[in-house]
Parts: sequence; structure tokens; C-alpha cells
Amino acid sequence: MEMLTGDTTYQCSQCLKSFTNKGNHIRHMTIQAEERPYQCNQCDKTFKYKSDITKHMQAHPGEKPYQCSQCDKSFIQNSCLISYMVFHTGEKYINIHHTHIYIYIYIYIYIYIIAIVINI
Repeated sequence: MEMLTGDTTYQCSQCLKSFTNKGNHIRHMTIQAEERPYQCNQCDKTFKYKSDITKHMQAHPGEKPYQCSQCDKSFIQNSCLISYMVFHTGEKYINIHHTHIYIYIYIYIYIYIIAIVINI
């Protein structure tokens, strides 16, 4: 049951956790209730979230649009293909966002070292 408090927050009636976003509150309540309202019409699997059943449904027609460039293996999701490529290359996929963070850290350390050397 949803409870709207005076400061526009939604509170879980089971654990009293508060949310400012109604969607996050609904998602939390689904987890709390262990409900699985989305059922596949081709098999008996059930899902908590619509996005999960959407991904699941891609597997039923047998369509695997993401094919490995090194072998004949194919996948239903691009993320699975990227993970699989470690098998061929030995290199782990690095998210471009994380790469930017590493560059900033490297630059910061470089400037810090230069500052120490100049002050010596």
C-alpha cells in the first residue's frame, strides 16, 4: 500500500523506506511483494519488470542479431556479445565513461607529481 507523506515522498508500508519518485516507489513495492506480474505467453516464465520480459521475448523466435566477428556464435543482446569477445581477445570491455574517469585521474596524478618536483 502506498502512503504519500506531506513533503511529496512515497513511503513503503512494510519497511518505511521513503522515495521522492513514484516510479522508484512502485519498483520497490514490487520487489517487496515478490510479485511477478509479467508472464511469457510462450513459456511458463514470469518476470517482475516489463523490461525483463521484453529481453526474454527476443530469445523465443530464435533470432540472434548480434554475431561474433571471429566465429559463428551469435547472441540475442549486444551486451552478451561484448562479454563473449573476451574469449577471443583476452581484453575486457571498458565502458567509455569509465575511460574518461581514468584519464582525469591520470592527469591529476601527473599534475600533482609535477607540482612536487617543481617545489623540491
